[in-house]
Amino acid sequence: MAHEPNFNWGVIGPGGIANRFAGALAAVPGARLAAVFARDAAKGQAYADRWQQPGAPARVTTALADLLADPGVDAVYIATPHSHHGEYVRAALLAGKPVLCEKPLVTSLEEGQALIALARERGVFLMEAVWTRFLPAYELAGRLLREGAIGELRAMQSSFCFSSAFDPAHRNWNPALAGGSLWDIGIYNLVVTRWVLQQFNGGECPEPERIDVAATLAPTGVDASVTATFHFPGGITSQFRCGFDASSVNAFEALGAKAGLRFPVDFWGSEAVELVTRKAPAQRFDAPHVLNGFEGEIAEAQACIRAGLPESPRMPHSETLGLLRWSDAIREKLPGGVNKKG
Repeated sequence: MAHEPNFNWGVIGPGGIANRFAGALAAVPGARLAAVFARDAAKGQAYADRWQQPGAPARVTTALADLLADPGVDAVYIATPHSHHGEYVRAALLAGKPVLCEKPLVTSLEEGQALIALARERGVFLMEAVWTRFLPAYELAGRLLREGAIGELRAMQSSFCFSSAFDPAHRNWNPALAGGSLWDIGIYNLVVTRWVLQQFNGGECPEPERIDVAATLAPTGVDASVTATFHFPGGITSQFRCGFDASSVNAFEALGAKAGLRFPVDFWGSEAVELVTRKAPAQRFDAPHVLNGFEGEIAEAQACIRAGLPESPRMPHSETLGLLRWSDAIREKLPGGVNKKG
């Protein structure tokens, strides 16, 4: 097998989630950390020291323009708080740097449309980092659904909840950092809903006929929890709860006419699929991550960029816009119509 040439990543925002990204680089042929942009030089250097390859130090800079002008950086990964995604994505696209940006890409459909239009105008790759769609468990589950393992789809149920102590300065609760449970974790409930519907509709996702929403707001005004029910053509529903105020096993189940398909725990990063019926033991299929789960989206981005594609066929711009459209629709129904950034 021919040696895979290096693919050099620049990281913008070396925080918690960026550690998982850097850890996954080892599982992707050619991928390496080449540069880091951080407002705090010491924090950036500590990140580089932890994740750079032996003999191949990653350059650290506190000047964004410096990283974006570096010809040795093949693409950037953006992992800042949600509130800053848009400005960094735009700067990278204007500099001609391909972008893999953490979810949510941005926090309104209008801003998402503008950035995607810019990416297409400039011919620069842009992909939202929805790692769930590239997991082995989802590849397996998709095949089972398409082959009729559960029969006709009737409904979906899911939860993504964890208890987070209220701290108005923390990104979960701070409106200035685009806090709130829907943007931070509820996006995954939307991701899996859309993904399942696409398995039954030739890759297309129908729009809901109605969305029912209940929510609680934190003292800072962000959503502490959201419960939503989507009603789709044919009587299909998807009900979910996301929140920072409760604990859950965070499972997902697609209910079919013949059986149910379940991601039994932490559905967004699942390493197993179960087929369940009323009276028989669950039939379990293990599908572990190659390393930590982020390697799939990294490999996809690298392959698309090397092929000169403007977007990923597996996580296309239309999917990002669909997620933003649904998120905006939910936020319009929150108390006070909280459909604005921060």
